[in-house]
Parts: sequence; C-alpha cells; structure tokens
Amino acid sequence: MLSGYAQNQDRRPTYVLVHGAWHGGWCWQAVGQRLTDAHYKVYAPTLTGLGERKHLIDPSIDIDTHIQDIVNLIEMEDLHDVYLVGHSYAGAVIAGVADRIPSRLYKLIFLDAMIIEDGQSPISLQPKAVQEVQLKNIQRKENFAPFDVTLFGVTAPSMVAWVKDRLSPQPFGTFAQRLHLKNPYGNGLLLVYIACTDPQLPIMKEMSEKVRADHKLNWQYREIATGHDAMLTEPKKLADMFMELVD
Repeated sequence: MLSGYAQNQDRRPTYVLVHGAWHGGWCWQAVGQRLTDAHYKVYAPTLTGLGERKHLIDPSIDIDTHIQDIVNLIEMEDLHDVYLVGHSYAGAVIAGVADRIPSRLYKLIFLDAMIIEDGQSPISLQPKAVQEVQLKNIQRKENFAPFDVTLFGVTAPSMVAWVKDRLSPQPFGTFAQRLHLKNPYGNGLLLVYIACTDPQLPIMKEMSEKVRADHKLNWQYREIATGHDAMLTEPKKLADMFMELVD
C-alpha cells in the first residue's frame, strides 16, 4: 500500500483533464494514453451527473458541484504542481479550482474553453437569442440535451456514432449558476489558452480574441487546427502540445 509520503515523491508531471459539457472522462482516452505512455501521471475524472456518473444527475448540481469534484480528486490523490486542463464549459470549473486550491496547481490550460469571470455564468456569455432559449430550460428545470457532434468538429462516421452513444444531458444548474471567485482570475497561476480553429465556434472565437487582447494576465496562446473536440479529432497533436507546455 502506497503511503501519502511515497506518492509525494513521484515527480512525474501530473495532468488532470476536465471534460466539457455533455462529455465525460471517456473523451480523454486517446490523449490520456499518449501522456501515460510518455510517463506522465494522468487523471481524467468524470463530473457529477455526466458520463458513467449520469445516474447521479440531480437539480442540485451546479458549477460548485463540479469544482468540488476536482478539488476532492486533487486532495484525495495528494496531487501537487498539477497541470489542470479545462475543455469548453470546464473553463469555469478550473477557474473555480484555482480560486480554492492554488497551492496544489502549477498551470491552468484552457482548451477552447469559456473564460467565465466572477459574477458571470455560462449562459451570460451567450448571444441574447441563445440565452432566451436556455433560460426557458432553466425555468422548467430541464437539463440541456447534447448538441449535434458535428458542431464539435467530429465528422468521421465511426467517431460520430461512438461519441453520440456517450454524450449525456448537462445538468441545467451548471449553466445557470454564476461563478463566484474570491481572488483575481487565475489566482496568480500560469495561464495557457489553446484555441481550436478549424472550424472555430463563434463563441470560442470571442474567447480566444479576449485572451489575445488581455495583457494583464500574460496568457500563453496556442492554436490547433481542428474542431472544438480536439481530444477526439486530433488526440496525438493535442497530447504532444500538452507535453510541450511542461516546464
């Protein structure tokens, strides 16, 4: 049985990969395997109410629930100097984790992710027409059905079928809740933004442009020429990019 002390002596770079809306830890399989083969420590948890935990979906689930999922993982596994990746919606999750346990983290990596700041919600960044539709869902306490996977850049027929079989409804409270941060955004950690540019979703183009214009936080900016679900469409290139980000 490994002791906590023994675990702390493992100096391999540690990646915690947090999936976006409708997905689960399953979406990181190929990326995680490549990182593992390169002798990285890799964790790809599934957020409450999604993936293999979809049976736990409940009206009480919100962004705080998902932040706590990742905080608990990092603390229970006794992880330090973590490279914390958040895809899409999980940009809000990793920002919240950084706000709570910055001493456990080394770098935040936003993969085509939403930059949701204090007082904002995932819905508040959407165009007005989209907000109106999503607010009706929330008023009815209806969870959000998955989008067509082709919007995520997944087009190969076999991959489309595989992904569609695994997407699950997103708890409505995760889109409704406003993120509350006690510290400045990023909490002093190194910040990386990876934009998926071929094709680039309009809302994510707004995020990448915001990052590139932000000179206060000194973002490191990268691009990968694939669709929104880069972990599925270009897992090798993405894993290699992650490894290049290790200092």
